[in-house]
Amino acid sequence: MGIGAGIFLVAVGAILTFAVNWTASGFNIHTVGIILMIAGVAGIILDIALFAPRRRSRSTTVVSNNGTPQQQVTEARTTY
Repeated sequence: MGIGAGIFLVAVGAILTFAVNWTASGFNIHTVGIILMIAGVAGIILDIALFAPRRRSRSTTVVSNNGTPQQQVTEARTTY
């Protein structure tokens, strides 16, 4: 799950929890909304914690022909 999917789950859960006044026997729509919000927040946190180190740019040092070090920054791109 990506950050976009997590934000979507939080938004749908908030709508179900706070904006819907529908009731049914044996089914609580507000509880479903809270569960979706928790799942969305957990997905966002896991995505940031697990995949953020891969998205950071890597720095490498390149030595030129005359022996002086030069800084070169390359970006690590992830494909899904």
